[in-house]
Amino acid sequence: MTKRRKFSPEFKREAVLLAQQPGVSCRQIALDIGINPNLLSRWKREAEQSKETAFKGHGSPRDVEMARLKRELAKVKKERDVLREAATFFAKELP
Repeated sequence: MTKRRKFSPEFKREAVLLAQQPGVSCRQIALDIGINPNLLSRWKREAEQSKETAFKGHGSPRDVEMARLKRELAKVKKERDVLREAATFFAKELP
């Protein structure tokens, strides 16, 4: 039996912010940060329903740092993918 994971309010807020960026899918963000896409969708609904009261709580500094690092990792992966696509495009254009 697997142990249920708990996520800090800060992690949830950061995940929702990532998912609200234009041009990214909720599914891809969820997979990038290591959670189920359905869970991220539920967090988004909760955040939209109660903007100020969503995810109240006190996270540890470690959780805050982890959320920041995961957000940065998702951004870097997105940049890497864009550069990879550009390199592939230009490689096809050259004779």
